[in-house]
Amino acid sequence: MPISALPTPPDLSGSALVRAPERPEPGYWAGCPSVRYEADRDRFLLTYRERRPRGAAGADGADGADGADGTTGADRGWRCAVAESRDGVEFHDLWSVESAELGSPSMERFALLRRDGGYLLHLSYVDPADNRWRIDAVRADTPEAFDLATRTPVLTAAGTGTEGVKDPYLLEHDGGVRLFATVSRSRAFTAGERARAHATADIHTTGLTVQPTALADSPDGLRFTAPPGRAAEVLDVGPDTAWDAYESRITAVLPDGSGGWLALYDGSASAAGNYEERCGLAVSADLRGWERLTPDGPWLDVRYADLVAARGRWYLYYEQTRPDGAHELRVAILDEFAGLRP
Repeated sequence: MPISALPTPPDLSGSALVRAPERPEPGYWAGCPSVRYEADRDRFLLTYRERRPRGAAGADGADGADGADGTTGADRGWRCAVAESRDGVEFHDLWSVESAELGSPSMERFALLRRDGGYLLHLSYVDPADNRWRIDAVRADTPEAFDLATRTPVLTAAGTGTEGVKDPYLLEHDGGVRLFATVSRSRAFTAGERARAHATADIHTTGLTVQPTALADSPDGLRFTAPPGRAAEVLDVGPDTAWDAYESRITAVLPDGSGGWLALYDGSASAAGNYEERCGLAVSADLRGWERLTPDGPWLDVRYADLVAARGRWYLYYEQTRPDGAHELRVAILDEFAGLRP
């Protein structure tokens, strides 16, 4: 039967730490997980991000002074990595990149896909040319061999008719690749709003526009097509007073066992919750029209949740806020998830 009622949330009390933040302080995060399991090689591949506060000590611009464009040096999303594990808990890095290598103020969620005899890595970062989020792709024979010099544009703000596009989630379907991404919806700005929109290189923190999820299609994971603007949106934000009125970011999609689909998505009520989104659920029959199962409140108090079925169990990866204000990356190994068996 398709999922039509809100399932019981999983018990995360037995979860394990995957990555700790650089420091036990607010603004230091380890998270943004995106995970794959390769059954033929019996290994897990994970992408994750490390973040520092703006102007953090130890980063370029460590005195906290902003640059002329309102950004600082190597802070915020300063490092992303691809890591490997045999047990789904203990990971070691295979490849990494720092934001300075992209000339970018920040990076966010990456996404990895094994396809056509090699690997695709989608990079989400702030374009240094216009301070708007974008997504590029690189291809390599192995996860250790990605070369930034070969990256190609996938989705940009200008190409999608938005104020930015970020946080890709990749799903192979019907021989092609579906890409779910968060977009900053374009709207008419006053001159003052336009000046503020990208001054800090992250429109998500400004409250100037909402952040729904859009969908793009590709035959190969490199060349994507999507209708521009609102026509590409598949999961809108909630009503004005809802817990997810500001953002609805799909972070994982899985079959519901009856021909439909279940999505995990991050939501926030306003820009004030931009750093502390929580997880909701949505269902779809066709991957294009999504209905919320959580209109009245979040399902889990985590963000960037992703999961894979492996060895007869679910492995749920997520970013969670700690009592000290930092964020850490954790995994919960479950016999079922949202009533579904692997």
